[in-house]
Amino acid sequence: MSLHVEIMNEQEEEISHELTEMLNQLLNLAAEMENVGNKEVAITFVTNEHIREINKEFRQIDKPTDVLSFPLEEEDALGDIIISIPRLKEQALEYGHSFARELGFLTVHGFLHLLGYDHETEAEEKEMFAKQEQILQEFGLTR
Repeated sequence: MSLHVEIMNEQEEEISHELTEMLNQLLNLAAEMENVGNKEVAITFVTNEHIREINKEFRQIDKPTDVLSFPLEEEDALGDIIISIPRLKEQALEYGHSFARELGFLTVHGFLHLLGYDHETEAEEKEMFAKQEQILQEFGLTR
């Protein structure tokens, strides 16, 4: 059993093969830890302007964000994760993380949303963020 990860880059910053391979391995570990079978996930890297448009259209929030997730109701596909690379870079600097750590964090965050985790309440946030940290630690992407 494995997760098929499709990665699309719709912005100018090049994302290395090493980083895309890291994401593939990270999401496969997360899928294993969450007992997710043969499914597909699409990750798209975008600009702040593009993610702002998507955020406005689907969430009625007219500002850029770091990551958006769109679960699919299909048997073999979990859904789409959209990540703003400019926002990711800002946050990596802000939090003192490497680009790879922030990319892993946002990807796992989006993946958990696809599985139905949320952080609307304090209890949900505690559970989701603990799960994120557990996956990142297990993979070796530490702060």
